[in-house]
Amino acid sequence: MQVTETLAEGLKRELKVVIPASELASRLDAYLEDLKGKVNIKGFRPGKVPAGHLKRLYGRQATAEILNEMLTESTRKAVEERNEKPALQPEIDLPEGEAERILNGEADLAFTMSYDLLPEFEVIDFKTVEIERPVVEIDESEVDEQIQQIAENNKPFETKDGKAVEGDRVLMSYLGKLDGEPFEGGADENGQLVIGSKTFIPGFEEQLVGLKAGDEKVIEVSFPEDYPAKHLAGKPVTFDIVVKEIQAPGEVKIDDEFAKGLGLEGLDKLKEIVRGQIESRFGSMTRQKVKRQLLDKLDEVYQFDLPERLVDSEFEGVWRQVEQDLANAGKTFEDEETTEDEAKAEYRKIAERRVRLGLVLSEVGEQNQIKVSDDEVQKALYERIRQFPGQEKEVFDFYRNNPQALASLQAPVYEEKVVDYILELANVTDKTVSKEELMAEDEADEASV
Repeated sequence: MQVTETLAEGLKRELKVVIPASELASRLDAYLEDLKGKVNIKGFRPGKVPAGHLKRLYGRQATAEILNEMLTESTRKAVEERNEKPALQPEIDLPEGEAERILNGEADLAFTMSYDLLPEFEVIDFKTVEIERPVVEIDESEVDEQIQQIAENNKPFETKDGKAVEGDRVLMSYLGKLDGEPFEGGADENGQLVIGSKTFIPGFEEQLVGLKAGDEKVIEVSFPEDYPAKHLAGKPVTFDIVVKEIQAPGEVKIDDEFAKGLGLEGLDKLKEIVRGQIESRFGSMTRQKVKRQLLDKLDEVYQFDLPERLVDSEFEGVWRQVEQDLANAGKTFEDEETTEDEAKAEYRKIAERRVRLGLVLSEVGEQNQIKVSDDEVQKALYERIRQFPGQEKEVFDFYRNNPQALASLQAPVYEEKVVDYILELANVTDKTVSKEELMAEDEADEASV
């Protein structure tokens, strides 16, 4: 095999590889010799089939298989001998029209392979990285407020005579119609709605005020413009309702008995659980803020050439999502006060950031032998399955039968472990902030890895 470098520009490499036709012929002979003792051909004893006859029957198929093997082997060997790390699998260019001559043994196997190298860079001393961790001190009033909300959601309702007022719960049947025809998902024989809860279509609850058990009414409302079901978004509809019962809210006393009604030991245990939930929620927000800070700092520190094809691949994935989101929202780039070219330039930068940070985190993980265990992958899989109630088996089978999909669950786990490793070394200081400050969204969150 003869390898000649034809391009070495930045991270780009191009090699011309030539493998003599004699080597292909030699491999074909060995293949047919091995095949001779395995095939049964009418008119010939096992192992006595003439080589010429085997070649006429299987030669072209065997040559094609051997050709593919040699392309794969020679590509891998050429890169290994040069001690290089391609960012992606090299692209192979076999001259048009040559394949037939090569298969017929009339020409050497000559092709061009092109690829981008992974960039080389030094990993910084992470002790020099300063991170400010926003922390919310949870006041007892925050816990009490959450418990009060739980009490509101669990307050008893009792049947009452008379008309419905704000705060009452209305039990009813309803049938929604679009242009006079029932629409899917718009009917319920045993619906219930608390007036003032703002959990239904705007304008619906207000029209229940003043109704009593046995009343029938046609309610007219319009779905919001941003309603997820596109065929209903912004459309005026009607609901034929029949009121079955009006229930008035009762009082809830927050004490040990209330907590026991929730299956807990007492009020102290309820407070402990609620505090833990609040801490967990704020902790997740803190984690995201800290991670974002770290990635921003790494993006500032590391500036190196990127493999163009790797960036192209990342950009294509990002751009497909952008187009899909716009289509789902029924919007255009003009609606977003931009142009397609401007949007592409912006998301190209996001793709470059993701590739750069991905390479940095990968290098840190590799140098420090950070691994994702099978148990961690299984945990990630179970978390994914939980997102699809009622479809657990289908989701499990999908990932079990799709190694690439399963690997996609491993990537974010690996990333989090590398981030944890860096944060253990970084200079992290806590800063007390309000919950409003913590919950404020950062700009350009989509730029994170």
